[in-house]
Formats: sequence, structure tokens, C-alpha cells
Amino acid sequence: MSQKAYATEIPNLSDLKNYIGKELGLSDWTTISQDQIDTFARTTDDNQWIHINPEMAEKHSPYKKPIAHGFLILSLASKFCFETVKLLDVGMGVNYGLDKVRFMNATVVGSLVRARVSLLTAEDVPGGLRYKMKLVFELKGQENPARDRHNIPCKIGPRDDQMQRM
Repeated sequence: MSQKAYATEIPNLSDLKNYIGKELGLSDWTTISQDQIDTFARTTDDNQWIHINPEMAEKHSPYKKPIAHGFLILSLASKFCFETVKLLDVGMGVNYGLDKVRFMNATVVGSLVRARVSLLTAEDVPGGLRYKMKLVFELKGQENPARDRHNIPCKIGPRDDQMQRM
């Protein structure tokens, strides 16, 4: 398994099926900042002290620092997919849902996170392709991942002339 960030470029959507069962990419490391955590807390109204109060976290948390919301880390899936999988003839993608998500490890402020992305399935649907990707969110210096078995089924259609002008 590669330890250096890389992406797979796929010229035609129809070629995606050739990658079933294969790793498609590894994202760059992303630092989780207190500002990101605070913004996410305000946006979602999840203002628990374990996320937004460094002083209380130092005193009362087993992590001694604020931790990121699990859903904040999960929300980075789109960023990591865009970094690692380049579908060149696709006009748009739509998140179809999640199959299984596990929060395996806390992500403390200042942690470096990245995702390892693999293709699980791909099937033809009218107007495009539905596929599932597995993302394993890795924490630098931690043996256990932050998030595991995150499947994202998507339906995408080919790029058309009108979308190419956008």
C-alpha cells in the first residue's frame, strides 16, 4: 500500500468498472483546526464543550484537547474523493447515501487526517453509473483509523456540451 498521496485519472466513466476491488487513491494529509471545529459546531448547533472549549477539554477530557465532531471528519469525504479520483468525462455526481460508517477513533484538534479510497462496486443505471467507494480515514501517528468502511454510493452521468460550458 502506498504511503504517498496519489490519484487515479479515469478518462471514461465506462472504464470505472475496471477498477472494482482496487485502491484508487490516497489523499494528502489535512490538518483539523480548532477554527474548523468551531465553525462546524456553530453550523450544526453541536456546541458540546468537548469540541469547542480547550480549557475544559484539558481538565476533563481523556484526550486533553478538543476533539472534532465525527460528522465533521465524515464531511471531508467529498474533498478526499475529489483529490483521489479524477473522472474526466463526468458532468456531475450526486451522493446517494451511506451504507456503513464507524467512528473508530477520536480526532483531536491539530490531527492530520487523510483518506484511502477504493472502489467496491459499479453498476450501470439509466443515465450513468452507480458505484460504491470505501474510504478509510487515517490519522497520522495512530494505528486505528478515525473512520472506517465508509461506503458512498453515487449516481453520475456523462458530461454533456452544455455542462462543459459551465
